[in-house]
Amino acid sequence: MPTFTALTTLPGKSQAEALGEAMERLEPVPTGVGVFEVEDGSGLWEVGGYFTEPPDVAALALLSVAFGAREFTVSELPETDWVAHVRRELAPVEAGRFFVYGSHDADKLPEGRIPLLIEAAMAFGTGHHGTTLGCLRALDRLIEGGFMGEKVADIGCGTAVLAMAAARVWDGAIIASDIDQVAVDVAEANLRANDMAGRVRCVEAAGFAHPDLAALAPYDLIFANILKGPLVALAPDLAAHLRAGGYAILSGILNEQAEDVISVYARSGVNLVESEEIGDWTTLLLQKKA
Repeated sequence: MPTFTALTTLPGKSQAEALGEAMERLEPVPTGVGVFEVEDGSGLWEVGGYFTEPPDVAALALLSVAFGAREFTVSELPETDWVAHVRRELAPVEAGRFFVYGSHDADKLPEGRIPLLIEAAMAFGTGHHGTTLGCLRALDRLIEGGFMGEKVADIGCGTAVLAMAAARVWDGAIIASDIDQVAVDVAEANLRANDMAGRVRCVEAAGFAHPDLAALAPYDLIFANILKGPLVALAPDLAAHLRAGGYAILSGILNEQAEDVISVYARSGVNLVESEEIGDWTTLLLQKKA
């Protein structure tokens, strides 16, 4: 059975929630309505409905005008065609000098930006989530300040978009690791898609538990975009693998968790330089004492 979607965006949580409630009274009735903040710092909220029969386009148009939303995009999706859904809904992301995009947006590459191709089928770590976007922005600011990373590690790499970003600007030794072999395979596929095969070493490992990670230490820069619990557990190991004066970019941290993570790393001699909130998520830039 096909699925129909009706999606729009508008500013403001209360307005978005009110629009979502109004959509639930449509005929035909949607099977589900979702209201989500777009985690790119834009302040926009996405409102979407799913239908098992074509929605009333005229009624949707009236709702969009009444609530100050963009015109609804109505699409028919085959039941399992999630990749097509992601391709249509995920726009390219700009993070400083970096431009993260899917092949369906290859014609939108802006001049003077560093392109990072991530396919929709490999959507964890595309740059759209506030955590990945925050890490790319922090990296961009480091580069702007003249920092050079000769040895870089991306722990919990997912798509390896962060490792690839570093490899686009520096010629040093870069390694990416993930606890999941599927993620390692995805990382290697993304490197090939970006004509960067062999540029980043990809390994399966929990934290720094791999001989290749140990061999490259100490690092100038370590990314760890995971979650609070693993980040806290990783703190002593990360500090031990980071050179004096080196930087760490951490994310996967809810805003209310940031102070706890900062305190734990400070006890290991890795101190806060700056933080950035994007939506519900905080990215930390830390530096080890020289």
